[in-house]
Amino acid sequence: MIFSSLRNAAAAAGIVVFSCTACAQRADFNEVGRQMAIMLQNSHFARLPYNPELSRRFLHDYLADLDSGRLYFNQVDVDGFRAKYGDRLHTMLLQGTSLEPAKEIYKVFQERVAARVALTEKLLEEEFDFTAKESVMRSRKDAPWPKDEAEAAELWKLQIKEAVLSEVLRRELLTKMATEQGKADPGKDDRDPKSKISLRYKRFLNSVNDVDDEDIANYFLSSVSRAYDPHTDYMSFREMNRFKDGMKNELVGIGALLQAEEDGATKIMGIVVGGPADREGTLKLNDRVVGVDSLNTGAAEDMVDIMFMKIDKVVDFIRGKEGSSVRLKIEPAGGPPGETRIVVIERDKVELKDEQASGQVIEMKSEKGVARRLGVITLPSFYADFDEGKTRCSVDVERILQRLIEEKIDGLVLDLRNNGGGSLEEVRRMTGFFIDRGPVVQVKNTLGQVQVKEAENRKPIYEGPMVVMTDKSSASASEILAGALQDYNRAVVVGESSTFGKGTVQQPMDIGRMLPLFAANRDRAGYLKVTIQKFYRPSGSSTQLEGVVPHLLMPSLMDALEVGEAYLDNPLPHDRIRPAADFKPADVQGLFIPRLQELSQARMKECKDFGYIQEDVDRTKERIKENQISLNKAERQQELDEADKLQKDRNAERRVRFEQMAKEDKAAMKFYKVTLDTLENGADLQVYDPATEDGEYMRRAKDETEELDDTPKWPTGLDPIKRESLMVLKDLVDLTENARMAGVLKDN
Repeated sequence: MIFSSLRNAAAAAGIVVFSCTACAQRADFNEVGRQMAIMLQNSHFARLPYNPELSRRFLHDYLADLDSGRLYFNQVDVDGFRAKYGDRLHTMLLQGTSLEPAKEIYKVFQERVAARVALTEKLLEEEFDFTAKESVMRSRKDAPWPKDEAEAAELWKLQIKEAVLSEVLRRELLTKMATEQGKADPGKDDRDPKSKISLRYKRFLNSVNDVDDEDIANYFLSSVSRAYDPHTDYMSFREMNRFKDGMKNELVGIGALLQAEEDGATKIMGIVVGGPADREGTLKLNDRVVGVDSLNTGAAEDMVDIMFMKIDKVVDFIRGKEGSSVRLKIEPAGGPPGETRIVVIERDKVELKDEQASGQVIEMKSEKGVARRLGVITLPSFYADFDEGKTRCSVDVERILQRLIEEKIDGLVLDLRNNGGGSLEEVRRMTGFFIDRGPVVQVKNTLGQVQVKEAENRKPIYEGPMVVMTDKSSASASEILAGALQDYNRAVVVGESSTFGKGTVQQPMDIGRMLPLFAANRDRAGYLKVTIQKFYRPSGSSTQLEGVVPHLLMPSLMDALEVGEAYLDNPLPHDRIRPAADFKPADVQGLFIPRLQELSQARMKECKDFGYIQEDVDRTKERIKENQISLNKAERQQELDEADKLQKDRNAERRVRFEQMAKEDKAAMKFYKVTLDTLENGADLQVYDPATEDGEYMRRAKDETEELDDTPKWPTGLDPIKRESLMVLKDLVDLTENARMAGVLKDN
């Protein structure tokens, strides 16, 4: 199985739809650490030497995870940790004493955070001078630790000054935008900037202090495991259950998206359409949850105050068994201060339909009036139910693909953007929909043994022209599929400069099974998700680090950012093995790559939106290179004014151009939606307008900035990359048909 760190977006965002019940008892995490260290030595692909050098990496990663900005620990702290534990953590893990340094280091972290928050309160009593020529680093990832607490305090003063200045400028910008648009100022009733910064850090301090041994063990053991490679990880009992539920795309809970607010409450930012909260009807977007009675006893003493509680712990209180009820104490959105209301919701299964495969049929007329029917399949992840096998993305994609074929599509776009991966079995099966039986991926274990996994179909389901869309977030299983189709010369790959570059395979191992039979709470020991294999394309190239490079490149702001395996700590190297024995690619001339590149580049050169993207890429790269943020208000205001003018000029140009594009699209295109629901109902495909029907299955709250954003939407719901990808597919269909008519290509 392949697990992506990008995968469980629902859990990360705080969707309260999980199924297990919190357990107050804890396992012996010293013993858990000991067993995990043994498992890492015996199972990890790299077989790293278990020595003081690895121990130093454990410590480095633990400190980096706790204090990534190097703002809390100082050099004296770090030197002390290195002297005491730097060469010993690997032996302390095996001796079953690793929780001692983990807790000691975390205690110092708590003390430093408390000191910074106390200093924040003092600093906020002062008036800041925003006329001085001062600045702070944009990123402190590679900065030196402050040498002592005195230097740390000086550095912290600048950080708080920047936070207040940013909040002041944000508030002034909102007021300006609201005035210009004749709208109500969304920030007029907000707290003053200093109060907001104060609450922000008080909440952070509360989250740092609200921990137990299981939390500290989770932080430390995760750092230890990720020292081997970025995707080896320790997963607590709760995390593994969330992961399994997320992979099913069907979870149990109330169906609400939560967000921690700086003032301590938990805000309702989304409600799943048709979910339990939606059916009950009382809970509204922007309501604030301040208390939870998990068992719905109705007793006042059972209503837990969740103010300033970490979001994952709020989730633990709200989640529960299917059919049980939870009682929420809420402050209604827009209500008078102090007003509260009780809402009782029965927990139920919630389908995350936004994460399901979906399709489109797009009819496009050319300038000569020739109509092409193009199919699109969008796959957000390679999901699968690992426990019962009821949910499988390959089954869903096959059903959609069969319907697209019935609709007589001339070509197919497979959209793998933002797809972080998932099940290896699902991608192996899915690749077989598009190629003859043959190698899909090669998997090498730590002994150097290579296993070839083949497509199971004797012949492909779909053999027509095909384009695969990728981006920097396409990872793992997405890279297997895109890489295989590229190797076979089966599809034209289009997108950003490369995919993510995750070419490793992880397997979850139950640590509890390794503990003594009668050890306390073996079921709470958690899991080691360990890298056991690397995968390789049929051609023998690994996707590790380098990813899949598209045939046709399109500019993207992501190319200016540090996104991808190469930017993670401790990545495994790229390498090659022999091509698979039965690997037989088709003739690459059948993809017409040079001609497609020529046509695409000509369009992109004329496309103003791609020009805007490239301008933003260049500007972002320069800012990252400078790595400085000014604390001079006049300078910052000038930067904001320039950015505001640039955006207004672009929006003015776009409004005129987009209006014309929308008219042209309406005359030349028709869109038909293909969802699993429409397939289940056997309904005919209905024409719809992607510009007005977003098709989302969750109602989402807009933040104050979104309410004032007057940037025009993409015409017909087509962003520049998707629009250009469709044009590439149309070109491919035309070139393929012309070649067949000329006798250059033969029908399969």
